[in-house]
Amino acid sequence: MAYRLTQYAHGGGCACKIPPGELEDIVRGLVKAEPRDPVGELLVGLEDGDDAAAVRIEHDTAVIATTDFFTPVVDDPYDWGRIAAANALSDVYAMGGRPVVAVNLLGWPREVLPFELAAETLRGGLDVCGAAGCHLAGGHSVDDPEPKYGLAVTGIGDPDRLLRNDSGRAGVPLSLTKPLGLGVLNSRHKATGERFAEAIEVMTTLNADASRAALAAGVRCATDVTGFGLLGHLHKLARASGVTAIVDSAAVSYVDGAREALAAGYVSGGTRRNLDWVAPHVDLSAVTEQEALLLADAQTSGGLLVAGEIPGAPVIGELVPRQEHTIVVR
Repeated sequence: MAYRLTQYAHGGGCACKIPPGELEDIVRGLVKAEPRDPVGELLVGLEDGDDAAAVRIEHDTAVIATTDFFTPVVDDPYDWGRIAAANALSDVYAMGGRPVVAVNLLGWPREVLPFELAAETLRGGLDVCGAAGCHLAGGHSVDDPEPKYGLAVTGIGDPDRLLRNDSGRAGVPLSLTKPLGLGVLNSRHKATGERFAEAIEVMTTLNADASRAALAAGVRCATDVTGFGLLGHLHKLARASGVTAIVDSAAVSYVDGAREALAAGYVSGGTRRNLDWVAPHVDLSAVTEQEALLLADAQTSGGLLVAGEIPGAPVIGELVPRQEHTIVVR
């Protein structure tokens, strides 16, 4: 029997995230919580919704901790495992770190889907962690009505050279290391079963090289583009940095078939919620609603959004002194 994993979940990938505005309401009261006698100095926490937490444990070493998991974004379990692992590791790369060790997080409907599919999912995660030079050791599993998979990842970085979303400054260009449009293609895949090879290639590509290139270029500000879309993650970056981002919509690249999927109506609820959240803070008067939806498209395992220039990444805009909006799309 052939199983289509995407049919066993209400949504897929990072489009299943709790909407950004609702999430900020949930965690607002947790920002100032201080532990008793901490081992190290918290460098990056909840304040600006950055990609991972960072704690200085030695003068030249910061521990970077993150976790990410989601429901199937594709039907093939091995591909899903690879995508979920690459996505979880991305948060460490987005902070300028190197992943050291990860553990699996697996939810499985044990009476509905065979464990052979779970094993293939875990194998995909293992292969990606191996390519990243990251140990994958154990984890945790639960019986769950929907299949879910991801990783909890621990990495290390230089505490004085972290890539943060609050370090942007006016006059710096914005670069994006992967094309957009993954969300609409994943929605089409869930609805039709069509396989989009380029989208899978993009989602399984690690952001390791982009992170190293950003550090080598002296970049200090970056984030990755995942469930909140380009506009959502850029809004958080601009807000935290006290600047405005100018986006040249014509410079943004998309995966093949993304515009056709959008025109056919394959837009996730997560993407629409993203646009609703950022709309009051973004000047979208120069683009159509369809273009705005693509810019807010909920990505899974997207690229790095870098405040600076790095080889091979198109420049899609720039940061300027703070204006009325956090983002202006042209």
